[in-house]
Amino acid sequence: MDNGNEAVRKPFALTRRMLLASLSASLLPGSLSFLGSGDPAVAATPSRPLVGAIRWDAWYAPGSQPTEAMKQSLGPDKYRWRTPFFGTPANPNALDFSASIQAEIDKEIDQAIFAGLDYWAFAGYGANHPMSKALYAFRASPKAAGMKYCMFTELGRWGSAAKLSSLPKEHIGLMADKNYLRVEGDRPLYFLGFISSAEVNRSWGGVQGLRTQLNRFRSDANAAGLADPYIVLAGETKFLSQEAANMGADAVGSYAITTGNGRGSFTDLAKYAEKGWNDLAASQLPVVPTVMTGWDRRPRIERPVPWETKQRPGDGINNFYAAPTKKELAGHLAQSISWVNSRPAESRAPAVLIYAWNENDEGGWLVPTFPCQTDRLEALREVLKATARAASKNLC
Repeated sequence: MDNGNEAVRKPFALTRRMLLASLSASLLPGSLSFLGSGDPAVAATPSRPLVGAIRWDAWYAPGSQPTEAMKQSLGPDKYRWRTPFFGTPANPNALDFSASIQAEIDKEIDQAIFAGLDYWAFAGYGANHPMSKALYAFRASPKAAGMKYCMFTELGRWGSAAKLSSLPKEHIGLMADKNYLRVEGDRPLYFLGFISSAEVNRSWGGVQGLRTQLNRFRSDANAAGLADPYIVLAGETKFLSQEAANMGADAVGSYAITTGNGRGSFTDLAKYAEKGWNDLAASQLPVVPTVMTGWDRRPRIERPVPWETKQRPGDGINNFYAAPTKKELAGHLAQSISWVNSRPAESRAPAVLIYAWNENDEGGWLVPTFPCQTDRLEALREVLKATARAASKNLC
């Protein structure tokens, strides 16, 4: 994300059969089903939470600050394996990204359907922002009917109590789309993130000030003919655990769950994330657990992006987690679904969120990487097999 994130790899010593048996033992009856000899597959039952992934779309506006920053951060040849599939090497230390955004988005819809994803959570910016090009290309795609979406918006982009931005009303307009994601009661799902005590006090005059604005957001949605949005607040764990209910949240969650100086195996990162789910549960609200697909910011550390003004080249270069194997990623996702289904019915969230579809330079991605590496999509498909649909064999 463009203003930072909230917030170690031991190789599995288990055989595939041992891993699957271990996962199976950890899952509640009726939540997941292990079919045949083997691979984990989510049963197509009403109890399974929706599974989606965050989209951070800095890749689709050549010449814009975010796209040019991505060309720089992933430019070195050693990071080429992390580049989205549509990146084109310009020279050993530079990249180009295709300007044919509609064709790329259409392919990505097929990729997400192949993996079994239910929705994308688009990072929310204004309609004219370069980071919104992918959202509007998605909405224009004839394939979009096969994929749900919702918004994940930074609280700072809502403005303040003194001067509200136009973004809340813009997003209410998007909620009228037929494929905007709705949960029980026909309620549009909406993530409002990067919430901190300091931001709430500075911009909203405290908890009650933000609660007033959330109530206004719901009222405006009702006036537009929509049910109350299902609002997930994401940000500082301790603050949300104490105040999310007082602000009127329906649930709590995270953008990413990590620590700035963390390092180690993916297993360590997954354990840290899973601990974060339990910490958020102290709020007594439903928790949308965030599944991590990695955390490795070395491209940004070597070549800092313009919006991270405090980052100095090389500072913290050893603070990263190793990339997941297919089995590790599948296991972490399966655990998130099991965790949701283990919650009491009154505090069970309707969704799981994955960090991320395309935060490639931060280390969190599912999108196929150059030239067409699809291991992470295949890991999801193993878990979500029962809801994955047929898609083009040519995923890139």
